[in-house]
This record gives sequence, structure tokens and C-alpha cells, in this order.
Amino acid sequence: MECNNPLVHKNGEEAIEMAAKEVTKYYTSPECKYESENKNNVRQASRPRTGSLITIINIIIWVIFIKKAETTINSTTTTYGATSTETAMLTTSTTETAILTISTNFHTTTMNVSKFNAWEKNAIIVAGGNGQGQELNQLGWPIGIFINKKKTVFIADDYNHRIVEWKYNAKEGQIIAGGNGKGNRMDQLNEPADVIVDQQNHSIIIADCKNRRVIQWLDQTQQILIKNIDCRGLTIDKNGYLYVSDCIENEVRRWKMGEYKTEGIVVAGGNGNGNQLNQFNCPTFIFVDEDESVYVSDKDNHRVMKWRKDAKEGIVVAGGNGQGKKFNQFSYPQGVIVDDLGQIYVADMWNHRVMRWCEGKEEGEIIVGGNGQGNQFNQLNFPKGLSFDDEGNLYVADYSNYRIQKFEIIL
Repeated sequence: MECNNPLVHKNGEEAIEMAAKEVTKYYTSPECKYESENKNNVRQASRPRTGSLITIINIIIWVIFIKKAETTINSTTTTYGATSTETAMLTTSTTETAILTISTNFHTTTMNVSKFNAWEKNAIIVAGGNGQGQELNQLGWPIGIFINKKKTVFIADDYNHRIVEWKYNAKEGQIIAGGNGKGNRMDQLNEPADVIVDQQNHSIIIADCKNRRVIQWLDQTQQILIKNIDCRGLTIDKNGYLYVSDCIENEVRRWKMGEYKTEGIVVAGGNGNGNQLNQFNCPTFIFVDEDESVYVSDKDNHRVMKWRKDAKEGIVVAGGNGQGKKFNQFSYPQGVIVDDLGQIYVADMWNHRVMRWCEGKEEGEIIVGGNGQGNQFNQLNFPKGLSFDDEGNLYVADYSNYRIQKFEIIL
């Protein structure tokens, strides 16, 4: 006879006293006695009174939790160092769910969503989309993007040599760095490639690519953090270390926040240009997970590499089968994000699509785009930066369409 746990049918609706009685009855029923250590489901026939009381109390707590969580979404925010972590608990009775953590630069998003989640095929324009230009409602080849918890989009507006802040549902953005023409003055930028935001002190850190520097802006005050670096991608780990990719030196270096007078530590690459496992060919966007493994878009090798902490070489986790448009290939990959389930999201630039790969799989899958080069809502035109908001919506820097596209998650 199958053991039926009474809580499966309660869902928090019955009285707690009744649940406690049924739990006691359940654990002392003959059907639920110990059967065999060789079976997958091993149960114990009797417990000490103290253990039974603790079990009943724990079950009662879960009954209360289930009742509360069944119809609401509970959010909590934890801040440590320079990283803000938002957690949302979502309960559903129809979809198998798993905890999904997505970290995009300074921002970590944790949600209960399906491992096989999908996004709408038609996007919503949330910034730009008014042609190439330098007006406040326009963009000029956006590259890196960052989304904060208010769904404000921060954009490295490459050809306009500025960083634009575009608030949720706004019709135009505002310039928060640069915007004073192309140049190397402290108040100027030269083709910025990426941007991250310190949400504690509201400073922004910019990969000022063609000026070969990483610069911080805080309340219109500028400070050069790192010089002489062909910076393309930025990210910060949970401990507050800053990582920067260098396309010319073909490496990724790490600095402790506030200690930029050193040369930093090479954490990936640094062995010259090439396609060996310890080499890169123009690394661009980067991502660091909870284990401090570094994921790198190895652009001109058409692959994504993973370098574990203290590793001497990386492993290919996506692409690496030459340039192409097959499901096991990339054509100049750009933005990269990895979640706790090992799913790797990559902007496949010249194939005008965003791919999702599971580590260890031979092929990826198209999640948005892939409908040819174009400016329709289901198309992309050389996508670059990627980001997620705390609802799991996917944002894409649609480079040659001069817009930021938002693909809403399907729950």
C-alpha cells in the first residue's frame, strides 16, 4: 500500500491541530514502517517522543508557509559588499520549478522558475528605437547594458561616447557620463564598451575602451581606476573584486576594489593570442559565478570559455566548432550570462540570435532572435550586451538597430 502524506492534500487550508494529528497518525501507520535499506524510500517506524514533537512542529510551520506562499510572491533583499541580491519566491501548482540565480555584473537575481523557461518571441523596445542619433531618445550603437532593481537601463552608448540612464517606461534617457564629444578628458569618453553600477554609492564603472582605461563616475566626479588596458567587459564578483577583459593582451585580470595601483592578477588567458585552451583571441564580455569561475566570450575563436578558480587553462562550454550558424557554433559571440542551473546565455552577434547552452551539451538552442537580420520585433541586428531584470525578463543591446529590446519571460 502506498504511503500518502496528509500534507499533500491540505495546502494549508485545514486547521493546524488537525494537521498535527494526521502527521502523528501518518508516522505511526503500518504502511510507513521501515521496509528495506535497499529501497529508495526508507522510512522509520517509530521515533523518540522529542523527535516526533519536532517533526510535528516543523510540518506545522510548513503548512503555514504553504498557505502564505500559495497566493503571494514574497521578496527579500540582502546586501553584502557591493552586491545586491534579490530573492523572489513563487509557488505554482502546475509547473515544476527550480531555483534559478542570474548574476549580471553587480546584480544577482534569484527566482523560482522552470528550468525550461522561455521568452516571448516579439520584444518590447525599452530604450532607443528612433534611429541612430545623439538625441536623448536615440542611441548610437549600444554595447554593454546593466539593469538595476528598478528596471532602469544603463547603456554604454558607444558611438555617442556616453553612458545613458533610461528609466522604466521613459520616452527618453538622460546622460550620466560623457556626452561631451569624443575625447580623453576626464569628462569625456571614447567608445565605451561596458558599464556596471555600484548600487550602494550610485557610482558607475565604465570600460572606456578607446581611451584604454577603466573610469569611475560618482556625482560628476571622475576617477581613473585602471590605465593602459584594452577593456571590453566588466564584472564584479560576490567579494567585490573587479574583473576586466583585455582584447589586446588576450586575458582577464582581477583587482580588489580600491586597490588599483597594482597590475591586478591574471585569472584567465595571458598566454598570447591563439586558440589553445589557455589562450584567447579577443575576449570581450565576462561573467563570474558563485564559485569564482570566470566565463569569457572568446569572440574571434567563436566560443565561450570557462576558467575555474586558479585554473591554468579553460574549458570550452559553448561553441568552439568554428564560425558558423549551426546549433553547435557561434559567429562572434558577445554578451554572456550564466545561471545556477548551468545554463549559459550568449549573444551570437553575427547570427543575430541569443542562444542558451547547458554545460556539457553539444549544442545550444535559440531563445530569441534567429529570424534573420532585421528590425522587426522578433529580429535582432548584431546583438551585443545581455542582462536580466529581477522578473527574469531578458534585455538585449540590439546594436545596429540602435535600441534595447526586452523579451518578457513566459512563466
